[in-house]
Amino acid sequence: MLQITVDTPTGPMTLSERDGAIVRAEWESGGSDDTPLLRQAAAQLTAYFEDASNGFDLPLRVEASEFQQAVCDAMVAIPLGETKTYGELSKELGVPAQAIGQGCGGNPIPVIIPCHRVLGANGLGGFSGLGGVETKVWLLKHERAGGLLI
Repeated sequence: MLQITVDTPTGPMTLSERDGAIVRAEWESGGSDDTPLLRQAAAQLTAYFEDASNGFDLPLRVEASEFQQAVCDAMVAIPLGETKTYGELSKELGVPAQAIGQGCGGNPIPVIIPCHRVLGANGLGGFSGLGGVETKVWLLKHERAGGLLI
């Protein structure tokens, strides 16, 4: 797997490419490979952290179960600046809200697939990325989302 590490305000993030698609984003230092896709992904991630309105247009592949893929597809569909609850996604996908929480926690490509935009019914909910809920709050503030909670 080819990897590149990008310094971000939330910590170093390593992006991984396999067979022409981004397959992982992890808060850790990792690689310095140089491919056109990794350069593009690093540039888009850097641009996002400079201004959240700079979105992502990358080939992604969630290498996981069909359920995990469905949860990731639902998260990608949440527009910038908006949030949904675990309950709303559970109704959309016809599964329990707890399963949505597990799907969010299993997101292999956080930030690019915006699991941070999924909230609990009465609060922020969890966040499995580096820094936990503080990172989730940072990302939501950066996107000017969820103002009623933060």
